[in-house]
Amino acid sequence: MKYKCIFFFSIAFAMFHGGLCANEVRILRDTNLTVFFEPSLDLFAEEITRIYSGIKRDLGIIFGWNLNLRPSVLLIKERKTFQGLAESPLTVAFAVPEKKLIVVDCSRMNVDPFTMENTLKHELCHLLLHSHIDSSILPRWLDEGVCQWVSDGVGDIMMDQKRSVLNRAAFRGAYIPFSSLESAFPVDKQPLMLAYEQSKSFVNYIIGRFGKEGMLKVLAHMKKGENIHAAFLNALSVPVLDLEREWHSSLKKKVTWFAVLSYHLYDILFGLMAVTALYAFVRIMIKKRAYLKGEDGDDVVY
Repeated sequence: MKYKCIFFFSIAFAMFHGGLCANEVRILRDTNLTVFFEPSLDLFAEEITRIYSGIKRDLGIIFGWNLNLRPSVLLIKERKTFQGLAESPLTVAFAVPEKKLIVVDCSRMNVDPFTMENTLKHELCHLLLHSHIDSSILPRWLDEGVCQWVSDGVGDIMMDQKRSVLNRAAFRGAYIPFSSLESAFPVDKQPLMLAYEQSKSFVNYIIGRFGKEGMLKVLAHMKKGENIHAAFLNALSVPVLDLEREWHSSLKKKVTWFAVLSYHLYDILFGLMAVTALYAFVRIMIKKRAYLKGEDGDDVVY
């Protein structure tokens, strides 16, 4: 139902968009795509039309697949408006493959690591995968993992690049099973961030072990209609569940106490500062009381 509303919004955007007059909304069309945007976002719209062909070409080279569709891109100026459409407040962009639609929160663009080029590449990768692989057999974790790999690690959501949720999960062995991430990702912040990190890490592990060609073979088998289990077994001769366990082991070996402590570095420093401030306060109070006792003629012991 949300997807239908989103698609309607992309059409109604040109007429209404929260009370805007029709002449306050622009539509930029060319032979490749259609961009809906407010006048103040004209530079973003022009940038998209300028870089689209290059991104489309790059995706074709990576996958060996054609992007035979003409997508629509809806640019949102206000963060609040975008959040009314997005699944999570952490989301900065999303794709609706069945509607060939990409929605972008322009208020978050050019905020490290999100550039319009990387973001558009990530979302177009979603459209490409779903245009060649039946959505019913494409797990969400594989979809997100591959798109993050293609877009240099950039995902759909804002994450603290210095604080890895995955390192902490690996240390505790508290992973989210990929079987639970096939159709949807969690809603809550920490599990959502972990789902994205896991997806990216697992795809990188597969590529590190079997090469880029191994990952592409899996996708090629899925393009033929094979489910995730058959595709991995036929392409890599290893069950995906075995690879998941091996990936867990590889992460466990890499994670150290230092890595876990670094995740909590800010909390530790804040705690130490609080203790230091409390200690200083107590010393001041002790000295003040001692001074007052001295003025009253009481003996002061130092």
